[in-house]
Amino acid sequence: MANGSRHSESSGSYEEHGPRTRFDTSGQNDQSTIGSKMLESAATAFASIIVLGTGFGLGGYLYHKFYKWMVLQKIEGAFKPGDPVLELAAIGKQIPNSITTSRGQENDDHWILRDEQVKIDRIVDGTERGHYHLLIGEKGTGKSSMLLDAMKKVDGEGISMFEAHADLEIFRIRLGKALDYEFHEDYIGSYFSERGPRDTTALLDIERAFNKLEKVALKRRKDVGRPLVVIINAVHLLRDDEDGRDLLELLQQRAEQWAAILATRMEVTSVTDLPKPQAMSALAKYRQRYFAETPESKILTEVYNRVGGRLTYLNRVAKSKDMLETCNLIIDTEKRWFLNQCWILGMEMDDDVMDQQKYASAAMVLAQALVKAEDALQASPNASPHQIPQIPLHKAREIMTRADFIKQYDHVNLFTITSTAFVRADSVPMQRAFRDICSQEGFDEHLEGTLQRIADIESLGRTRELVAKDLVLGGKYNIVMKDGVRRGEKVTEVTLEEKPDADDEKNE
Repeated sequence: MANGSRHSESSGSYEEHGPRTRFDTSGQNDQSTIGSKMLESAATAFASIIVLGTGFGLGGYLYHKFYKWMVLQKIEGAFKPGDPVLELAAIGKQIPNSITTSRGQENDDHWILRDEQVKIDRIVDGTERGHYHLLIGEKGTGKSSMLLDAMKKVDGEGISMFEAHADLEIFRIRLGKALDYEFHEDYIGSYFSERGPRDTTALLDIERAFNKLEKVALKRRKDVGRPLVVIINAVHLLRDDEDGRDLLELLQQRAEQWAAILATRMEVTSVTDLPKPQAMSALAKYRQRYFAETPESKILTEVYNRVGGRLTYLNRVAKSKDMLETCNLIIDTEKRWFLNQCWILGMEMDDDVMDQQKYASAAMVLAQALVKAEDALQASPNASPHQIPQIPLHKAREIMTRADFIKQYDHVNLFTITSTAFVRADSVPMQRAFRDICSQEGFDEHLEGTLQRIADIESLGRTRELVAKDLVLGGKYNIVMKDGVRRGEKVTEVTLEEKPDADDEKNE
């Protein structure tokens, strides 16, 4: 029994310890299984993140490279043959003309071949390399027409043209349209919340567009051997303010940089009115071709005397039935334009319009000076009978007693500042309008009265009224001018001296 008892105890002990030992072993196995599963899940998630991140990163990088390549391809396409400017010009030429279509003839707006056309052709087709060119001249002398003709001869290949604008945002949009450049506005990154490349100023966008254009130009020079030509028309529309000067400086620096590669600089081409023999010859040929008439020499001379050699005026005169009447209409139009801009109001004007009248009276004074200069020019034995009188720019400012108005006059085509710093009437019809206005009866007195009224208003503005108060009978003010604290400073000291009372005088 003792043995049995021990066996029983032993068995009991076995039964008690045995199951506990099996439980401990099972717990360790479960923990190791959970840990391995966690590690496996973490590794899978990490691998997935790496794969996805790599995929997105690689996809984004490839898209970015593709987008940059596509931008350059689009800019290259903008210089392929054909140009929207040429298409618009072709549409304009298809408008029927009452004279030519009535005779079944072809409409030909460019019937006068200027001497500068050969040079413009060489510039536009890329033969004239290494320069950047500035074409200057009055409105209507044929600058844009020559450029369009030159572009048409090469079908716009390697050329892009757009119109300038005073607003930088509009200038940016027009430049982008000409270059087929979206300024990253079509970049897919803009769909995310991050700031895109367009979150900047218009001036920086223009700089970015020129950076892209430079890459395309260098590639074209290597592949084709010809330069790209970018034509910016009507640059004079840029305002003379901080934004306008910044944009002009940007354009100037880019042009200097690209021209400096070939060790050349800017070249200025002045496009002026046609000389008398060329204008008369072209006008006679046009009338012979479309009207079957041979104008008399005195009529052609009178036409030139009235409208000069301005191409836009000659176009109107040549296509009219009565050439001299059309000349008179042109002169009358210029006269009314000048009067609407600068007519003076005389001695009865209100002081509220003084600023505008300063602008108007200065123009009238300058117009009067040009008429007197024309009289002196015609009296000179060596003067050309068809020369428009001109005055040096600094003398014109002295005559007007203003230095700031002359640029505004040039901007609205009243006067012209030449490339040699002379001031003259914008055209022959405008000079004739000046003479007609200044020869009116009583004009000199009317102008003098306006100037006197302006001087009176300014004098009133500089005058201060002093009202003396609390001054008793017999009292007086004592005004003394003294030296101030600082050197050269003058101070006015005013004291009141009252007359003593009668009682005080008796007591004394």
